[in-house]
Amino acid sequence: MTAPALVMVSRGSSDPRVAQVTHNLRKGLQTIRPEMAVHGAFLDHCPPSGLQAVAQLVKQGIDEIVFVPLQLANAIDPSEQMEALGRRARATYPDVRFTVSRPVGPEVSLLTILDQRLRASLSAHRVLELDGLVLASACAGDVRGSALLARRARQWSTHHRLPCLTAVADGSGPSVAQAIQGLRSQGRRHIAVGSFFLAPTNLFHTQADLAYRCGAVSVSEPLGAAQEVIDLVLARYAFAAMDLLDFGFAAMDAEDEHQTLGA
Repeated sequence: MTAPALVMVSRGSSDPRVAQVTHNLRKGLQTIRPEMAVHGAFLDHCPPSGLQAVAQLVKQGIDEIVFVPLQLANAIDPSEQMEALGRRARATYPDVRFTVSRPVGPEVSLLTILDQRLRASLSAHRVLELDGLVLASACAGDVRGSALLARRARQWSTHHRLPCLTAVADGSGPSVAQAIQGLRSQGRRHIAVGSFFLAPTNLFHTQADLAYRCGAVSVSEPLGAAQEVIDLVLARYAFAAMDLLDFGFAAMDAEDEHQTLGA
């Protein structure tokens, strides 16, 4: 039985570096699972769109597709755009079976990459002293995601024995400027920002510029196509693909019903 196709879906950008992260994730997944069809798609700004990726897969004869949202702040609920894509795909291709996985989400394993990215930034800026951290994401995410982001900040704080506040770049919560000011009010002066972003989007650049203007000593680069992200995408895919499996229960129920009628 052929495995369902995997279509990773992220926000697009006119900046090719943003789309490149998704393409690199696709290459990494294809290396791990060469027998599986893996595609990347974007919700806006650059091709291919979700429906364009689906059309290409349908031409190849694939009739089962799993969408995996590349969202770091949402833990359970995909964005409205992602849900709309799922509805449009089902309406356009009624003979194809679709399912949408949980977003990648703010998993604890991503703190490992965050540390790596921040250490690289601290080294590049020759920063030798820190007394405060900010965990900055693109948005607050869904309810569960927001709670997990706060938990990740506490875990990061405990690991480094430094105070850590959260910030979001889209105005749905405290800004990075407010987080830095909050730490400064505690007497902290050497504050670094860990960027909980997947790609160098406009929101990331805006947040980084604001952080430096507010006196941050270092801002890490986005997480990118790290192995931990690849592993999470594959895990989300595998769990969601279970919804597409036919265990023969429908046939068993029909047989039971037939036997009952004939009794």
